[in-house]
Amino acid sequence: MSEALLAVTVLWGFVFIYSVMATMDFGAGFWSMFYLNKSKTKATNIANRYLSPTWEVTNTFIVALVVAVYSMFPGAAYTLGTILLIPGSAILLLLTLRSAFLVFSHNAEDYKKALTYISGIAGIIIPGLLISVLPITHGGFVERVGEGHTLNMERLFTSPNEYSFVAFAISSTLFLSSLLLSDYSKTSNAPDAYRVYRRDAMILGPVSLLMAFAIMLTLQREARWLYDRMMDDLPLLLVSVGFFVISGIALFLPSLTKKDVKGMPRLAVVAVCIQYLIASYVYGKAHLPYMVYPDVTIQSGFTDPASFRAVFATYVVGFAILFPGFVYFWSMFMHDKKYLRQKQTTK
Repeated sequence: MSEALLAVTVLWGFVFIYSVMATMDFGAGFWSMFYLNKSKTKATNIANRYLSPTWEVTNTFIVALVVAVYSMFPGAAYTLGTILLIPGSAILLLLTLRSAFLVFSHNAEDYKKALTYISGIAGIIIPGLLISVLPITHGGFVERVGEGHTLNMERLFTSPNEYSFVAFAISSTLFLSSLLLSDYSKTSNAPDAYRVYRRDAMILGPVSLLMAFAIMLTLQREARWLYDRMMDDLPLLLVSVGFFVISGIALFLPSLTKKDVKGMPRLAVVAVCIQYLIASYVYGKAHLPYMVYPDVTIQSGFTDPASFRAVFATYVVGFAILFPGFVYFWSMFMHDKKYLRQKQTTK
């Protein structure tokens, strides 16, 4: 494996981890808003309990992602920074708005509802903006101006493929978060919230799959080069769909721990994460060697090999230190009965 390929693999790993964690985080914020006035189900309490310790951990990975791009692919970073100036600025603005309002919503009781609605709506828009980066890199929207590049916003906002990606991001955010919150509700012994989130996952799962098919249909017209390469790995895409089916079946299986509750949400969460991992691998492989088609490749944007080795060693040491902490945090978060079953006085 070449050093440039190793670097882009690390980068794609950050993208995948952040995309899964962030969709669950953003979706939990939306569900907290959506069920704010339905206190009987305790769905908002469950969403808030999930959000409280996780949103700061999630933000760690977007910092690692940005640093990885600029340290490993400085040549590509200039082009990406230029063409993503407007969508990137909008993402940063919404991230700031959402984070600030999310914190204040737990402290300013007089403005709790307004702050929760703003943070919830901002949180569901962010995934759509984040995923819009992908169709931009497919070519057709980036124009060369002299020695630089510019983004054709008019062409982007009239692209069916762009809207397919945005719809997929929003539906996946709601699906993944409802699936995880159903598992969290079951672990927290909150049957009413569990039934609500299980129902939401059962509705949104097929919607997400439909949006994935819409992406492939529009990709065939707008980025044929990428579509053909993805079709070369059609068996893997079918395996990915198979894991989606497994996740759906898991929601109907009898529970092993609670006889009066139907569904195995933990199995469904694992199966869906594997599904997204396989699909993202197929997409990433097909995208190589281009970072922005057709002008920027991983080789042309790659940093000096000596610099890469130093940065890579730093990442290895850093994650060797941080990973056990993340595992310990997650085990406490999902298994601390005192925290899981705490009684909330707020809605």
